Amino acid sequence: MRILVLGSGAREHAIISALRAENAGHEITAAPGNAGIAMDVPIIHLDPTNGNVVTGFALDNDIDLVVIGPEAPLVAGVADRLRQRGVAVFGPGKAAAQLEGSKTFAKRIMDDAGVPTGRAIRSGNLAEATAALDDYGSPYVVKADGLAAGKGVLVTDDRDAAIAHATHWLQYGTVLVEEFLDGQEVSLFLLSDGHTVLPLSPAQDYKRLLDGDEGPNTGGMGAYSPLPWLDDGFVDEVIETVALPTIRQLAAEQTPFIGLLYCGLIITGDGVRVIEFNARFGDPETQVVLPRLVTPLSGLLFAAATGSLGSHPRPEFTSDVAVTVVLASEGYPDTPETGRPITGLDAALAVEGVSIAHAATAVTGDELVSIGGRVLSVVATAPDFAEARARAYRALGAIDLRGAQYRTDIAQRVAE
Repeated sequence: MRILVLGSGAREHAIISALRAENAGHEITAAPGNAGIAMDVPIIHLDPTNGNVVTGFALDNDIDLVVIGPEAPLVAGVADRLRQRGVAVFGPGKAAAQLEGSKTFAKRIMDDAGVPTGRAIRSGNLAEATAALDDYGSPYVVKADGLAAGKGVLVTDDRDAAIAHATHWLQYGTVLVEEFLDGQEVSLFLLSDGHTVLPLSPAQDYKRLLDGDEGPNTGGMGAYSPLPWLDDGFVDEVIETVALPTIRQLAAEQTPFIGLLYCGLIITGDGVRVIEFNARFGDPETQVVLPRLVTPLSGLLFAAATGSLGSHPRPEFTSDVAVTVVLASEGYPDTPETGRPITGLDAALAVEGVSIAHAATAVTGDELVSIGGRVLSVVATAPDFAEARARAYRALGAIDLRGAQYRTDIAQRVAE
């Protein structure tokens, strides 16, 4: 197939790596890509949020499938424009993408579908937000209603910090104040063609910057898959109580969800609850889920895009485990230092079972440099978590980026 992948992060690099691993002769193009992606496939410098430009390129180049990686093109309605012109696309339309684009919309869909989730109060001003914080009490949970690049959620015992967070995001719209839910978190990806869903392997990510889940929230500092502590029936339970009711509710509202439903879940004492939905593959979880996928990814994505998941068997995964650790720039997440040279990647890649997904890299002159906060995802696969961790951190030790930071406790609990 001729496949166009939209996006420029480690998630898109992981998707492209999985497609290339099929050895099926796919012609893959990325837009706009990054320096690491450009080492693997051709890249095109176009605006992935411009539906007319993306559609024009797809038609001019006989693209068989467009895979939309990040949330911004989805919320901008790029998938709608492609479908209007008959191009197969993996990614929901603008209306269904509001599952991620608006937490208020997502809560309403969950309520109408009977999906288990935490209580929330939508607040349009500081007085409402403060009253909601006092109603639910500590720990305080405040979420920006719209897209916030992974920085819109605050969980804190500090009431003043919660009020400050609400004050900041109220400049841009509404906020949700939610009850705090305690338990183990799980990320579960489900492919959907608007009617049928197929699950991928569960993963767990680490959102806090520092070891021990300390520090500010980030876009994600690492992940691992599978989750050996999950009950055998967990995935089926989520399909029946979360995924299918959500997909059916959207279909009933004439906004079919075609693409990847990301379920951010928490296992509480009262059962599974939804923390959030995303409308695309998660980052960094994609980097540990797709390397374990045995079933060809292209077939799954195309089946979802063309409404034929119902005849597709459940995806299969290797028994190996995967761990990814994010290498971030100095100053991330607030003020990342950029433009610094990155060296040592060849030595890192020489470690058995290691691959590297580029997130924020570019080539300046003859140097590879950092251009953002989360720079690289170092991924390691192995028969067990202890070995996967050892490989990942051995590879990280070979990489040099001045001032770089990363967590040292990714997957530590399951490796002990």
